[in-house]
Amino acid sequence: MPLPEPIVSLTAALASLPGIGPRSAERLALYLVQTDASAVRQLAGKLIEVREKVRLCSSCGSLTELDPCAICSDPRRDPSLICVVERPVDVFSFEKAGSFRGKYHVLGGKISPLNGVGPEDLRIAQLEDRLSREPIKELVFALSTDVEGDATSFYLAKRFSSKDIQVSRLAYGLPAGSGLEFADEITLSRAFEGRRAVL
Repeated sequence: MPLPEPIVSLTAALASLPGIGPRSAERLALYLVQTDASAVRQLAGKLIEVREKVRLCSSCGSLTELDPCAICSDPRRDPSLICVVERPVDVFSFEKAGSFRGKYHVLGGKISPLNGVGPEDLRIAQLEDRLSREPIKELVFALSTDVEGDATSFYLAKRFSSKDIQVSRLAYGLPAGSGLEFADEITLSRAFEGRRAVL
């Protein structure tokens, strides 16, 4: 017996979310359809609420309820150090680590000509504007280590090379707690390049 059309439609909508495959989407749809109606209404309300209340910070581009965000408005953060990331979720990853005390700038992606994403499609102009207004002394590129991430970092480094700022990139290497047998050649070579003195 086929599933009723509303369940099929809900399954398709859930499957369009990142990280949700067809089977997970169907399980979620079946769960929701059998759950108490008030719980489903509450979930729907929360989805609408978060979409209406959370927006991008006008300064850094991270997700926030207040504008500017808590990081941009925190006087204890170092305004001279900006970590450049691809997506707002990257900011949360760094904040969980708790080791960075500067500010952020979210590009909104990376340069990818094959996917039709050029420099003008990213928040590069906003970063340039911040460089003219804020006391920034260093940009740290924390972009992915694929071809597009490398190309974006290289493009930004060249674009801002004439400015009186230091440009750096996160070091690459072996993940903590991992053995050498699990590392690929590129990771090993970058780990050697980024080596530093023990004492």
